[in-house]
Amino acid sequence: MKAKNLLPAILWLFLLLLATHLQAALIFDKSEYASRRQKLMELIPDGVAIVLGAQPVTGYNPYFQNNDFIYFSGVEIPNAYLIIDGRAKTSTLFFSISEREARSEGISLDLVREPQEVTGIERILPREQFSLTLSRLAASGAVFYTSFKPEELIRECSNEKFGTLFRNTVMNEWDGRLTRELQFVKLLKERFPQVEVKDCSEMVWELRTIKSSAEIEVLRKAGQIGVKAMIEMMKSCHAGMYEYELSSLFEYVCKREGCQDIAYNVIISSAENHPYVHYYKHDRFLVDGDFLVVDAGPDYNYYDVDISVSFPANGKFSPRQREIYEACLAIEKACLELYRPGTTCEEVRKSAAQILTKKGYDLSKDIFKIRTMQPGCSHYVGMAVHDVGGGPRGPLKPGMVFSCDIYAVFPDENLGVRVEDTVVITEKGCENLTKGIPREINEIEEVMKK
Repeated sequence: MKAKNLLPAILWLFLLLLATHLQAALIFDKSEYASRRQKLMELIPDGVAIVLGAQPVTGYNPYFQNNDFIYFSGVEIPNAYLIIDGRAKTSTLFFSISEREARSEGISLDLVREPQEVTGIERILPREQFSLTLSRLAASGAVFYTSFKPEELIRECSNEKFGTLFRNTVMNEWDGRLTRELQFVKLLKERFPQVEVKDCSEMVWELRTIKSSAEIEVLRKAGQIGVKAMIEMMKSCHAGMYEYELSSLFEYVCKREGCQDIAYNVIISSAENHPYVHYYKHDRFLVDGDFLVVDAGPDYNYYDVDISVSFPANGKFSPRQREIYEACLAIEKACLELYRPGTTCEEVRKSAAQILTKKGYDLSKDIFKIRTMQPGCSHYVGMAVHDVGGGPRGPLKPGMVFSCDIYAVFPDENLGVRVEDTVVITEKGCENLTKGIPREINEIEEVMKK
């Protein structure tokens, strides 16, 4: 082949490699983020959405972007701003960071050098022009939409964070500071009194509720990692060890498999700690006869899964442990049969009871009267383990991801049991994103022998 005929092929290969290199700066293809911004634009035709990026960390912790900012941009640069214009149907990203600072933080230099090409965001401006841009938008009559709820960082859930900050900071007579977001709203109203400022939290939550195929693929990967970590932990458990050894192993396996963090503190409850279903001190020395509930999940590329397993420290179920565990597992199996588009969580609850009755379970027994042993749907899962929006209300829709969480606690017996998986609603039913965990009693006992 002549040299001149090679040129188009070489150019094509160069462009392909360049495109691949640029896209590596984001978790998803830039078209995924553009689609999300477009959906928000359609909800705010009279104004602009202002999304605040996470600020630099104050201690020796790694920097992570907040969930809303990463959801709409994919950009991890600290102190960035994003304006999504519902009138002009364009977006503007504001940031200022040197290549040296970016390299130090592990931020892609492609993102710093070619931000428009990498992100697909129409306008890129220095952070210093953010205030001037707001002034111009205010003068044009735009409504300002921004989130009134706190940002979600790693291991955080927005509504829970708001409750904690409201009780302990905003309403504290010796503090009284507003949250960062409410302070921003206050300043917007003071500096632009002619502008209407609206909360767009629920708009964003509604968008985040339905996961795209790209998001579901990341959640599948997170699920596989979580399953692997749970199995390794179950194999390693035995009487005569501390709970913190199991917690450390779970976190190690997640990070070994490429996770940036875990979704929340590893919860381990045993013996007298069973009533405290979010207990995370890992301070018990396990003895023969202890029964554990471990609730944990990885954070992979800003997406979480939620998993709970229950097993005896000595690897052998007692009759009572077996009775309660089998009831929990039967309820979960019934739910997984019933989840499908169009049905409601209340319908799932009623139908699951019918399935259990047909299988011979006596639902008048005390163990089935406990509220948490009731079937149905638990909380949404996604970029936070308790994802925005609470839990499914109304008919289930394809793309909804939530936990199927069945558990019961018996304080007088120092016993608790929990069976929890993360599921996604598909076009015809549901998919268990955390399948592969040994769930049958004989499977658990066999794994623990190893």
